[in-house]
Amino acid sequence: MSEEIKIKGLYASVENKEILKGVDLTIRTGEVHAIMGPNGTGKSTLSSIIMGHPKYQVTAGDILLNGKSILDMPVDERARNGIFLAYQYPAEVPGVTNSDFIRSAMKATTGKDVSIFNFIRAFDKACGELKMKEDLAHRYLNEGFSGGEKKRNEILQMKLLKPKFAILDEIDSGLDVDALKIVGENVSSMVNENFGCLLITHYERLLDYIKPDFVHIMINGRIVKTGGRELIQKIDQQGYDWVKEELGIEIDAEEEKRAHAVLGSCAHAGKKK
Repeated sequence: MSEEIKIKGLYASVENKEILKGVDLTIRTGEVHAIMGPNGTGKSTLSSIIMGHPKYQVTAGDILLNGKSILDMPVDERARNGIFLAYQYPAEVPGVTNSDFIRSAMKATTGKDVSIFNFIRAFDKACGELKMKEDLAHRYLNEGFSGGEKKRNEILQMKLLKPKFAILDEIDSGLDVDALKIVGENVSSMVNENFGCLLITHYERLLDYIKPDFVHIMINGRIVKTGGRELIQKIDQQGYDWVKEELGIEIDAEEEKRAHAVLGSCAHAGKKK
């Protein structure tokens, strides 16, 4: 039986500025959802709110995990209930090694001890699949890592923690073509009846490796259109002008300019491969 996160009529603000303006979305295990849209429309805000970031205030609506509201759950309890967030900008934590951090997280989320032998075996296997350096276990968490190493480290954590739902906030930014393929294929390999995924991305290229079941376009703080992969191709070719014309939505001119630039640079990078 699949599990689900249901977002119902979600409104949210930060520093008295309304960002989300009525988001409705249901994600089930076994499904991959991609959210695309111009910068500044609330995509990263949505991911942070699902995970429980205290900076944001939910002013209306609800987020339900298998029918139970999680709005009052602290972040750690949401993690124990199987929700995982891969950050757009992972933090550096000097003095804490990768292996200590991930093993502690595994203990905290499962409530069970993790034997050294089993942990090392699983850690080494995941590192190999992500083509990460052999000294990773002993390096401090993200300290001195390149942007691509930080993103792969987020996926390493996800592979070992085995959440029910992963929210991946622009994990593709900062990745070269080879790293994008590695990350995409590792995420895709996890999708099954016990794992669902929400991808927030600007890049069509990532979705060549992680095939979304649903593509959502988010503009002005709400999801305005849902479809399949045909939406990705249309966005890559036309930006968001056609959405504005089709639905009568006004998009900030500067945000539209940035969206075209991001999509264009991705397409250009793909042609170089």
